[in-house]
Formats: sequence, C-alpha cells, structure tokens
Amino acid sequence: MSRLFIVLSTLTLMLSACGNSLASPEGTADSAVLTSTTFLADITRNIAGDRLEVASLLPAGADPHSYQATPADVTKVAESQVLILNGIEYEHFIEELLENAGGERLTVTASDGLEPHHMEEHEGEEHAEEGEAGESHAHEAGDPHMWLDPNLVITYVENIREGLTHFDPDGAAEFKSNADAYVAELQVLDAWIVEQVSQIPAEKRLLVTNHETLGYFAERYGFTVVGAVVPSASSGASPSAGQMAELIDLIESSGAPVVFLDEVENPALAQQIAEETGAIVVEDLHLESLTDGPPAATYIDMMKHNVTLIVNALK
Repeated sequence: MSRLFIVLSTLTLMLSACGNSLASPEGTADSAVLTSTTFLADITRNIAGDRLEVASLLPAGADPHSYQATPADVTKVAESQVLILNGIEYEHFIEELLENAGGERLTVTASDGLEPHHMEEHEGEEHAEEGEAGESHAHEAGDPHMWLDPNLVITYVENIREGLTHFDPDGAAEFKSNADAYVAELQVLDAWIVEQVSQIPAEKRLLVTNHETLGYFAERYGFTVVGAVVPSASSGASPSAGQMAELIDLIESSGAPVVFLDEVENPALAQQIAEETGAIVVEDLHLESLTDGPPAATYIDMMKHNVTLIVNALK
C-alpha cells in the first residue's frame, strides 16, 4: 500500500506541474496551437505542417463580430499552449475567455509590424442601438481586415513562423521551409488577382460592402470604396437614417452597381438600399471565415472565390 501511495503521489505532482507550466513539444502533433479564426488556422497549418496540431476557436461560418463564446471555448483556450490572434482589436470576444481560462500560453499577433488604416469617425455613430453601441467603437485601433490583401498575409506568415519557432525550436527548419513555400503560393495568388481584376475597367472598380471590410483589398488592387451599409469595421454596429441616405447618394452619384455582402451578414438593409438605387446585392462573399468544404475551404480558396464574384459582378 505504501508503495502504491508513493506512485500515485508522484503522478499527481507530475500532472500538477504540467498543468501550471508551458509544456515543451517533443516533435509530436500533441501541442495545442489555437487560432481565433478559421482563416488563421489554415494559414498556421501551412506553416506548422504535420509537426503541430492546429485548431480554430471559431467554427466555420461564424461571424467574429457577433460571436457568442461557449463554455467549451473556455476549455479550448485553457488547454492551448500557443494562441494566434489577428490583432488590431479584432478578437474582442476572446478577452473574457482569457480571463476565465487562466494558465499560461504563448500569444502570437499575426498583424504585428503592419500599420492599420485608421477608421474615420462617422456622423451619427452615437445613435447605434442600445446593446450595440460598443460595437461602433470596437476597432478604435484601426481596420483589422488585413488578411484580405495576400501581400499583408506574408507578414502574418512571418510572425506565425517566428512564434511557432519560439515554441518549438527543434521545428525551426521545417517551419521555415513550409513558410517559404506558402509565401510563394501567396505571391502566385496575388498575381492571379491582379490578372483577374484587370478584366474590370478602372472606372468600374467600385466597391460597396455591408460593413467596412475591403479597404486593404481595394488599396492593393485599384478599387475605390464607395461606402458601406454599416459604416464601421464591425458588422455589429447600426447605421443612422442619415448614414443610409448618404450611402444612397454615393451609390447613385458614383454609379456603383453592386452591394457586396459576406454570407453570414443580414441582407435586409442592403436590400433596402438596392431597391432605392437599382443596385444588385451579391451575398455569397466569405470575408471573415472559411467554409466547411467548398467554396472557401482554405484561405487561398476563399480569396479566389471572393475575387471571382467581384470580377464577374463588375466587369
């Protein structure tokens, strides 16, 4: 009995030590790398390869701006050893999870080193509906949607590679090789987008979106952002009547023919504006999340899908 007691006591101490410190990987796929979103998970898997297991906190099809965390999410964060975030105040939903999860983990901010577009103050934001007012100022740090320019994702790749290497130094060479190969794929993607966009006459490269998402994409590929139904980087804000009227005027004066929406967004306001202006609504973009299978199963698939829809609607 005394020998059994000693063995059990030793095991208990070992398990306690594992739970209170950041475990070191041993070249296995057991390490818990958790990303906030599905597109970050895909980018990270391309760097980690088979060496580390990568999971996304948000499921496919979830809107990060309106996501409601579950008790299971607390467990996922608590068990993570590496947490990869977009940054620029994109992951407000995760702040409470981190407080409740406890434990230690390496946190990597994918957008580190990039300068965000600063959001303009929009007249009437103070009239957001009760319960949504906080969303109007949810991105005071700037526009977080940098991943919609593949060239900026190259910086994401470097930051994630450095984070994984810090966590698992023995995997450094594998991570670098994988990252280099993925950067080459991103460069091919960028060239493909340039070629596709060239089909749209310059004067027709006009973007109207449900909320402010495509600023970096527009800057890279020569589009003009006419406006957004929700003049905020968050889909959770609410436009005032004055903002709606202003957007209608902008669409009519510019001749923008399409309002583009992410699949998860409510199309009601966009449909109202379309009826007023004669524009059409394209609802099947995937800007914030991958899909479970086609058409946006990977980040590169997501970008190709979105670009194809945009080009076909505007050319």
